[in-house]
Amino acid sequence: MGIPGSGLAKGLAVTLRTMTRKSHTAQYPDAQPELPPRTRGVIGLFEENCTVCMLCARECPDWCIYIDSHKETVPPAAPGGRERSRNVLDRFAIDFALCMYCGICIEVCPFDALFWSPEFEYAEEDIRDLTHERDKLREWMWTVPAPPALDPRAEEPKEIGAARKAADKLAAAEAAAAAEAAQAETERASDTSDGTNGPNAGDGPSVGSGTDRPNGTDGSDGNGAAT
Repeated sequence: MGIPGSGLAKGLAVTLRTMTRKSHTAQYPDAQPELPPRTRGVIGLFEENCTVCMLCARECPDWCIYIDSHKETVPPAAPGGRERSRNVLDRFAIDFALCMYCGICIEVCPFDALFWSPEFEYAEEDIRDLTHERDKLREWMWTVPAPPALDPRAEEPKEIGAARKAADKLAAAEAAAAAEAAQAETERASDTSDGTNGPNAGDGPSVGSGTDRPNGTDGSDGNGAAT
């Protein structure tokens, strides 16, 4: 059995040691805090990846995501093809006065259109200003930190491998097209040169040569006898 009051003495000892230490006060806002890389501050929207699938709005437990869209008809890519319809985003807004920062919308997005940003300085005097429209959400994307580096021993993601293969295929096609163009230019230059300096060029009679003069012009009668 312990000594009565030993727990209280230990607690007071911790208090006394803490009181004698120098305090470290963060001078905010002059000194910004060092936040963890996965801090949940505000949500950024990468609009180009959004397909208006509505998954984020349906899964949001607070119903704080508002999305409006309309359909547009896309002409066929090739003659004889069928027209397609696609959704066009008109409005994407998040009410951060209702948001509970659970991150479900980011997790369920199948196209990586929503990201966490560590920014937290977006307080407003009017609660209605806490509803950020898509332009404001897009500005938050510039504050999204880069993803952490992969483990050097990890396998290459399939997306990166597919993108690299597509880039290599495109580069090979461009190199082949450039080689064909250079070969065609060389053949064209060779044909032009053959037309001006062909094999029969210079084989005609020379003007002014003694062998090509008509009979009698050199003082002979054509048979080698001088007249």
